[in-house]
Amino acid sequence: MREIVLDTETTGFDPLSGHRLVEIGCVELFNHLPTGSVFHRYCNPERDMPEEAFKVHGLSADFLSDKPLFAEIVADFLEFIGDAPLVIHNAEFDMRFLNAELARLGFPALPMSRSIDTVLMARKKFPGAQANLDALCRRFEIDNTHRTRHGALLDSELLAEVYLQLIGGRQPGLELGGGKGNGGGNASAAEVRREFRAPRPHAPTEEESAAHTAFVAKFKNAVWLRE
Repeated sequence: MREIVLDTETTGFDPLSGHRLVEIGCVELFNHLPTGSVFHRYCNPERDMPEEAFKVHGLSADFLSDKPLFAEIVADFLEFIGDAPLVIHNAEFDMRFLNAELARLGFPALPMSRSIDTVLMARKKFPGAQANLDALCRRFEIDNTHRTRHGALLDSELLAEVYLQLIGGRQPGLELGGGKGNGGGNASAAEVRREFRAPRPHAPTEEESAAHTAFVAKFKNAVWLRE
């Protein structure tokens, strides 16, 4: 049950028009929960940064000028994601940019069948409602007040929480990880420790005994009177 939540930032909307990837952020999930393992890199796009894109993510050409090229991080990126499904908000956009960068270097494309698109999940679950990340954070009461601009790693961390809610939320009392003793297999009920309580006495009162005797006397050969 390993999954990778992934987000990118770019210089624009279309890699076929010369736009490039400038940031990748990934969060590893196991059984839908973050493990704490992340992948985060900035990339030098080898081109200018349009003002419209800068307003979105705040990454300037000057800031990115000393960052590694995608060719220098691709091996680490592919190793990190492995063959895990990729959880992406608006998957088509990010997959197009990733595959454009991979194609430049002669790597095979990542198939769209690997992606889990949380935009489509949200639209199916909440028809007619806004499906952007900020709207979903508000819906699920996820704190995104520190998200003043888009950022690949931050957005991946928020999306990991949104994804958990979209698939049904965390179920209390279930151990979702592969803990010791179960071989990392199916989820099992969490151990519950209860305080020991001595049994309480249940002796009848005199009135209750008299009422029972009167009730039994109404029956012929009552089982309560047999020896």
